[in-house]
Amino acid sequence: MFNFLKGVVSGSGTGLKDLPYNIGEPYSSAWGSWIHYRGTSKDDGTPVSIFSLSGNSTNDGHLAAGRNGVKRLRTVRHPNILSFLYSTEAENFDGSTTKVTIYIVTEPVMPLSEKLKELGLKGTQRDEYYAWGLHRITQAVSFLNNDCKLVHGNVCLASVIVTQTLDWKLHAFDVLSEFDGHNESSVGPMLQYDWLIGAQYKSTELLKSDWTTIRRSPPWSIDSWGLGCLIYELFCGTKLSATEDLRNTASIPKSLLPDYQRLLSSMPPRRLNSSKLLENSEYFQNKLVETIQFMEILNLKDSVEKDTFFRKLPNLAEQLPREIVLKKLLPLLVSALEFGSAAAPSLTALLKMGSWLSTDEFSVKVLPTIIKLFASNDRSIRVGLLQHIDQYGESLSAKIVDEQVYAHVATGFSDTSAFLRELTLKSMLVLAPKLSHRTISGSLLKYLSKLQVDEEPAIRTNTTILLGNIAGYLNEGTRKRVLINALTVRALRDTFAPARAAGIMALSATSSYYDVTQIATRILPNIVVFTIDPDSDVQSKAFQAVDEFLQLVKQHHEKTSTGDTSTTSMGTSSISGNASLLGWAMSSLTLKGGKSSEQGPYAPASSSMPLTSAVPDSSSIADRSSIAPIHVSSSIDMTDQPVPVSPTSNDGWGELENGIQEGLDGDKDGWDDIEPQEEPKPSPFLANIQAAQRRPVSQPKPQVTGLRGSITPKVSKNEEEELWGSVPASAPAQPSTSRASRIVDDDDPWGAIASPAPSSKPLNVKKSEALDDNDPWAAIAAPVPTTKARLSVGRGRGNKPTVPKLGAHKINRTSSGM
Repeated sequence: MFNFLKGVVSGSGTGLKDLPYNIGEPYSSAWGSWIHYRGTSKDDGTPVSIFSLSGNSTNDGHLAAGRNGVKRLRTVRHPNILSFLYSTEAENFDGSTTKVTIYIVTEPVMPLSEKLKELGLKGTQRDEYYAWGLHRITQAVSFLNNDCKLVHGNVCLASVIVTQTLDWKLHAFDVLSEFDGHNESSVGPMLQYDWLIGAQYKSTELLKSDWTTIRRSPPWSIDSWGLGCLIYELFCGTKLSATEDLRNTASIPKSLLPDYQRLLSSMPPRRLNSSKLLENSEYFQNKLVETIQFMEILNLKDSVEKDTFFRKLPNLAEQLPREIVLKKLLPLLVSALEFGSAAAPSLTALLKMGSWLSTDEFSVKVLPTIIKLFASNDRSIRVGLLQHIDQYGESLSAKIVDEQVYAHVATGFSDTSAFLRELTLKSMLVLAPKLSHRTISGSLLKYLSKLQVDEEPAIRTNTTILLGNIAGYLNEGTRKRVLINALTVRALRDTFAPARAAGIMALSATSSYYDVTQIATRILPNIVVFTIDPDSDVQSKAFQAVDEFLQLVKQHHEKTSTGDTSTTSMGTSSISGNASLLGWAMSSLTLKGGKSSEQGPYAPASSSMPLTSAVPDSSSIADRSSIAPIHVSSSIDMTDQPVPVSPTSNDGWGELENGIQEGLDGDKDGWDDIEPQEEPKPSPFLANIQAAQRRPVSQPKPQVTGLRGSITPKVSKNEEEELWGSVPASAPAQPSTSRASRIVDDDDPWGAIASPAPSSKPLNVKKSEALDDNDPWAAIAAPVPTTKARLSVGRGRGNKPTVPKLGAHKINRTSSGM
């Protein structure tokens, strides 16, 4: 029978050699005759604690009490009681003597006395941590006394240990016994191993071995006395040496003193129940205890309580002991986020606590949770992650971003919420450097191409800014295919002034990626037009950009004239300028301020709603500190201040031709009669509808006749296709109508809007007709429209008779012919 019980207590192991744990260095203190070792698992190196107790024979009283402790520890489970993992009993033969050792393996813990010295807390933080620890131990004692009807018998400083999360737990169950209050006539000891308890920790009745009085007393009387001993040792900082020392209350907090005196009452029935201590004591009412209690029952709280709590948590965490926040609150918060019980505002507290960790600790304790949260379908969680991405983005590895994070973040590009689309766009400033070239070319650029025609002007502006910032992470082929098309054909044609300014500055910031031919033929012709832009900020940036690019062309000319044929970067001479531009683009993405999408005089005439920012004021990217404010006047006619048209939108001379002809015939001067440029739309049907809606209603102008007949300012259909780049035309006189040419290459999202190179023939000289001295502009007159104008019958001479058509015809009969 003894061997059977011994096998139950000792577990499955047969000796020390079979112990699946490595025994390390011992701690300096432990309860009773036990030795407390550090240890690790042989399988995965997980840290554990190992307690050992040795005796000279199997009948040793200490071993018998130790076996009782093992049995109780295995069967009693509570969050505030030490967690049991494994136990075994080993016999070692040393000559003629036999030494028996009991091993208990538990979760990794540390003696409370040593942990308090290590923390070194003082003042309010010390009192709050002591209150939290005493609260945990009091809960454990209440559970044993009131719920299990058990008596621990020796609650003191040595019987308390601390976990890695700084939680206090109760152990040392060698004396633990059932409370036998029904057998009052029994005179035998209720506690079998009461001789293991030190005399200084024994209550008056226990010291006298008055078992009858003990049985008549409540079950908490002995352990309530023990709680009083623990409080004394905790605040005095010394081990209790005699019972009389408990009368010294100088170091006991005043809020705890009344309860302390009731715990140590000389009359057992009048001692304070541990459950009443938890309910009524003012000492446990502090920020740390309330915060941890709220986190532990988070699932029982409603959404309003959670939001209120998590909004206060970042500021509250600064007032709590830093060590406790990182080792206790942070794991609770991480667990709550992973299992979905925490609200989105908790991300702010999580990242703030994570900022107090070292880089390695942050990567282990916080970063895995953040990566999991990117897969969340909760929009508020995704918004919170993107708003704070600058705080943890640097800790994400390139492999994790490319394989795990980007796929989830990219869903925000097509989200119906403009706020989320812009936050997704802003996050690319941090994530794009960690993406592979394949992901950038095959996915990111396609999303950016769509965002350049987004309905929100702030998003279009920031897309251009982002392209200027990530240009360095594109490969050479992608840069040549994308940058000029994206920054000129779309950005410079935008009706939103900050978007045009952003396009100009992005071109300047990426000047090192263009050769002299591209600068002279594609960039300068596009930028110089904006020196007369109706927006003053666009004008100033255009003048600055023209000066910079002209300087680059001059430097190239000087090198070629001196015979220097070495190929150098065109942007090396303007490094300082580029640095400031890139700095502006960077700050505009991260700076927070006023709205960025006020409607200005460049808006279409048919616009009935003011342009609103895609995000609230606090997160708008196009900030007033970097973009001049736009003042709107209700008396300004929107059609009188159009956006200058890019010279590369058609054959390079069409706009000049139209402007000159209108200048000869109309009363207005300058660029007032140029039709406002329309924003390119992805759908041709929608573009036609919007074009009809935007067409201003004006009085018909007198028709002017000249050597080449009447000229109308309206752009023909084929010329409009060349203007918006729906088909990359090679020559304006031969507009392409092939379906195959309209297909957009998936690898080149901007290929469909590529502007044609300027015509090699600057003037459309008509060789078949002699020049008229009275019309000096006839040499550069616009080509005859491809759509034939309907001629009026009866006007002029030599009109060919109309060819009769086949089929039924309607015969117009006059009254005279009837």
